[in-house]
Amino acid sequence: MIKTHRTAIYPGSFDPATNGHADLIERASKLFDRVIVAVGVNLGKTPLLTVDERVGLLEEIVRPLGNVEVSQFDTLLVHYAKEMEANVILRGLRAVSDFEFEFQLAGMNRRLSPDLETVFLTPLEQHAFISSTMIREIVRLGGDVSGFVPAVVHQQLKIKYSDIV
Repeated sequence: MIKTHRTAIYPGSFDPATNGHADLIERASKLFDRVIVAVGVNLGKTPLLTVDERVGLLEEIVRPLGNVEVSQFDTLLVHYAKEMEANVILRGLRAVSDFEFEFQLAGMNRRLSPDLETVFLTPLEQHAFISSTMIREIVRLGGDVSGFVPAVVHQQLKIKYSDIV
């Protein structure tokens, strides 16, 4: 029997990383030989945290997981996945509302790179309602996000936005 090496790439903005992201990363680390958390650079958005801050925070979050690494990319995901020798794209589905967009994205990625599979994971129920968009809004309005993000992320947000967090 031939053993295949499975590398999953988990792309996202992670602005900021949430407990839902951390949950998916930890569970993926048990399913795949190697997991790459790939922070996408989107010049069309105004981020809460810089790319370097997001990468640094994710590195702290994944430190206990020996088969997980963090990187950043600003190219087409299928090209970056090939460069990183990934054979799986990992995506999270929080709700049915996520499915249509993710389904279309998976289909397009399959057309662009037929050897690249997309795998969907759902977060634990207590994280299903959390999104980075909501976290950014809560932070900007001075709310407490400590229950929704890893401690290292909350600490960074408190430092960076001390006037409102």
